[in-house]
Amino acid sequence: MSLDEDLAAAAEDELARALTLGWRQLVEVTPWGDTFEGTTPGGRDACFERAYMWDTEAGGDIRVEVTVYEPRAYESGVRRAATIVRDGSAE
Repeated sequence: MSLDEDLAAAAEDELARALTLGWRQLVEVTPWGDTFEGTTPGGRDACFERAYMWDTEAGGDIRVEVTVYEPRAYESGVRRAATIVRDGSAE
């Protein structure tokens, strides 16, 4: 698996996990973000960055962004994003 494929797989998995939290769970803590170290599906060390922010206005839809990158190589990372709409569904 290439580096790009590995980072993309990790980002897609992390985004899926991030979307398991619903709007009601996130409304009290948005905006919020965190970065942690982990391992990609291919076994590479990577940094996982997750951020929840208001999509357009406070109290509305929540945008979820995930970036996965090798340590010290943020610019070469892979970013995935989705929106948790106020009615509780994800786009």
